[in-house]
Formats: sequence, C-alpha cells, structure tokens
Amino acid sequence: MRDTIKNEFSKMYGIGDDIGRALDVLGYNQPLAVQDRVMPHILEGKDLIVQSQTGSGKTAAFGIPIAEKLEMDENLPQVLVLTPTRELAVQVCEEIASIGRYKKIRCLPIYGKQPIHIQLRQLKQRVHVVVGTPGRLGDLIKRKHLVLEQIKYLVIDEADEMLKRGFLEDVEAIIKRIPKERTTLLFSATMPPEIEFICSEHMMNPLRIEMASTQAPIDQIKQVWYEVSDDWKFMLLTKLMEELKPRSCLIFCNTRIKADQLVQKLIKGKYDCMALHGGMAQKDRLRAISTFKDGEVTYLIATDLAARGIHVDSLDLVVNYNVPMDNENYVHRIGRTGRVGEEGRAITFVSTHDQRKWDEIQTFIGYKVPLEDEKILQQKAISKRTGASTKPKSKREKKDQLHKDITRLRINAGKKKKMRAGDVLGAISNLPGLTSEDIGIIDIQDSCTYVEIFNHKGQLVEEGLSKVKVKGRDVKIKKVK
Repeated sequence: MRDTIKNEFSKMYGIGDDIGRALDVLGYNQPLAVQDRVMPHILEGKDLIVQSQTGSGKTAAFGIPIAEKLEMDENLPQVLVLTPTRELAVQVCEEIASIGRYKKIRCLPIYGKQPIHIQLRQLKQRVHVVVGTPGRLGDLIKRKHLVLEQIKYLVIDEADEMLKRGFLEDVEAIIKRIPKERTTLLFSATMPPEIEFICSEHMMNPLRIEMASTQAPIDQIKQVWYEVSDDWKFMLLTKLMEELKPRSCLIFCNTRIKADQLVQKLIKGKYDCMALHGGMAQKDRLRAISTFKDGEVTYLIATDLAARGIHVDSLDLVVNYNVPMDNENYVHRIGRTGRVGEEGRAITFVSTHDQRKWDEIQTFIGYKVPLEDEKILQQKAISKRTGASTKPKSKREKKDQLHKDITRLRINAGKKKKMRAGDVLGAISNLPGLTSEDIGIIDIQDSCTYVEIFNHKGQLVEEGLSKVKVKGRDVKIKKVK
C-alpha cells in the first residue's frame, strides 16, 4: 500500500497507510504552510500555541497527526476539540472523520439544540474524537455522560472567538477536568491577554508558532462599489452574476427578512441559492452551510451573525447587498474571499441613504474603494472567469470520491436484541472473500445496526449475510445511503 500512496504527507511525516489512503482521495497532496509548521510537533507530543487565520488549513494540521496517533482499541474518547460555534464543530468533525475513514475513526459532534438523547446514545459506543461547543460539553461532563479520563489531546480552536462569545469560563472549567498528562493545542487568530493567561495556566512549555496571514490584506482584495437605488439592486445583482459567473458567492443582507426576500427572488430567477440566518432551525442552518461548502449551490444569502462560523475555501465573490451597519462587519465580510493565496473580489451596493455610512467604512479601513460604472459592466474583460473551461472539484465531489468504495448496510437487529459489534464483525469476517480490513465503522442503535463495508464489497456482504445467522438469528440486510 505504501508504494501506491501519492501524497507528500505520508513520505514527509511517516503517516500510516490508512490515513494516507484517505488523504489521497481527499486531494491532500502537499502540506500547506501551517500544516508543515505544526504537524511535526504534534507528532512529537508538544504543546502548541498557533496564531493563524481561519481558512489556512489548520483543521487538517491537527486532524492528520492526531488521527495518526489514535489508539483504535480504546473505548473512551482520546481527543476533545472545543469550538466556538455549532457550525464549526460539525465542520471540524466531518473533516477529521474523512481523514480517519479508513482507520475507522469515530468522531462525534456535540452542541446545543441537538436532542441530547442522540448524543447520549452515541457516547455509549466507542468514540475516539469528540468535537463540540463549551456549553453542551460542560453539561455532559458535569452529568458524567462524557468521561475524560483517557483524553490525550485537547484542541482549543478559534480561542479568540471563544473569548468574544463569553465561553472562556466554560473552557477553563472543562480544562480543569482533563488529565494533566495530555497534549494541548491552542489555535487563535489573535492573542488577547485572556488567551495568554489560559496558555500560561494550562499548557506545558508550549511552542509558539505564528503564521503569516493567508488572507489577502484588505487593500489587496479587489473591491468596488456601485451607486444603486434599492429598487434596482436586484437587477444589478443578476447582471453581475451573469457577467462574473462566480463558482461560489456569499451575499450579505442586514436582516433576516431581506435575506429571505432576496432568496425568493433568486429562486424565481432560477438561481441556485439558499438562505442562512438566525431565524432558521439549527438543522436547516447546518444543511445550508454544508450544501454551500460542498459546492451544491453557488449563492448563499446570509446575515452577519449567522455567517460568523462559516469557513469556505476558494470563495470567489462577496456581495454586500446591504451596506453593513458595523464597520468591522465589512472587514469580516470581505475577508472571507481571497484566502489561501487566491485573488479575492468584493462588491458593495450603496444607495443614497447609505452614502454616509459607506464613507465612514472607507475611513475605517483606510482605503478609498473605487466606484464602478454600471454602464461599462458589460464591457469589462473578465477572462479569469469566462475563460475557465473546467470547474475545480468541489468538496462534495471529493467526499463522494472518498465514499465511492464504501457501502453502508442496515441490519434489522440492535441493542434490544443484544447485538454487539463483535457479533457483526465475526459474521462478516467469516464470509468468503471478506476480512476485518473490509469492515469499517459499526454503529449499533436500539433497533438496528449500521456497518460500513470498504473495497467495493458491499454487495458481497449484503448477499452473504442474508444466507447466514448473526448471533444465532436470521437478519434482514438493506443497503442505505
């Protein structure tokens, strides 16, 4: 297997075949700057303080070496990752799960507003990595549902955002319950005094790594603005969409109502888009983020608060449909484009009543944004967009590639019939042409069991189990998505 693995991670850092195989499929060919600086030290078990912008590749920077070091036979969680938002918890969990797919790493996201009984059921099974927000994690720890005695890695992600959201006390309370013999990794874009205090109190001789920003400086993002009345904004937006043809575009509105209204207009115009705002149910917000990040829709229409937890690679365009009410929000909005060395583009629509606020924003950023004439919009040569003959693979396509040789089967027996993972593993391993290497994660629920089958052998298992007994009984097998 080693000779067939193509990515540089395996060669440079001695990453095992199971992780290396997943990295190949996911397109992780060479390490990004933060990964190259961070990974060797994590593999050596050192505490790290990493100052790095979002969107720099830091999740893989800690996810790959931690996945490599995990002990698969340990029943209790070995890794705890703290994140400031539910959206980020899901994102980090998905990435680590994808990296550890062939090693059979189980990763569980935990956050508020998700039914707690689902989390409790999953925690009763073997879980290697827990990723979550401080509030819900702290609650489960206090109730002794989440046992921390085997935690070997603590990751505090986006520590400065944790501070802004008032989670620091919760974070410290959790840290105090974790074994002192551990590796602690703290990632933060900035280092306020409160974060420095946590580092000094709870880390052992940490190594500091400061990364140069991968985000283009604000005056290097291609910014323009249009003077346009509210009534003509939609028409101008559709003209820009047709001219620029972005692969991914984040459009900001100031209120939930305006976001929903714009989505409805775009849907009528046959544009693929979704809304994202605080008035949506949590599951709908997570679905919108996932769909946009995976490249399934081109346009995401969002409010500032809801978009705080989104980290999107290769975001072509940011449109301020409404001028932001806060100066710093303008910086946050347009800073989402132009990451990881790519050129960014930001467009702002300014109506007459917004002019004073727009002047204030330009003074705040210290940059006079060029005014674009709508009349010459059609004449602009945008060869970088129109000349592209192929669209790069989206994250969804990469995930599909990862899962193409994995079949998920449902067995109609679970905990209520005293089904155990060993029963399923033994039954499948005994089938002709099958070994334990072909079996992925086994998830035993109350009334059924789900099992992943690798190497295109799903059909073989489905047919084989239908002819034998599992734990002394006949079972029904069904392929699921």
